[in-house]
Amino acid sequence: MKHWMVKQEPTAYSWDDFVKDGKTDWTGVRNFKARNFLKEMKKGDKVYFYHSVVGKEVVGIAEVTKEAFPDPTDTAWIAVELKPIKPLKKPVTLVDIKANGALANIYLVRQPRFSVMPLTKDEYEEILSMSK
Repeated sequence: MKHWMVKQEPTAYSWDDFVKDGKTDWTGVRNFKARNFLKEMKKGDKVYFYHSVVGKEVVGIAEVTKEAFPDPTDTAWIAVELKPIKPLKKPVTLVDIKANGALANIYLVRQPRFSVMPLTKDEYEEILSMSK
């Protein structure tokens, strides 16, 4: 199992919207590296849901429920299906992530423009421990 983070502006599609929908196709990714990350996602992989721009915090845990398929908004690209699992007890802010040396190398810190990014198991667990 791999671990991931996806970013979304909550004014466009929030964690609450995601929970209300029960699942969503993760569409609209138009960066080649992020597209390749989507291709690597496997059913059952755990995914952090991060509110970008407003809030700038990890707010919940999701799971991949359908592996890569043509993005219905533009079939030249890739989408995956995600379902919400649970909110974090305490959101983990970008400020806290940047202050944690164990997370210094994650894409969110090094290359924050990606909307889909991998995490190591240790990075995933570190963020989880910060949310308690």
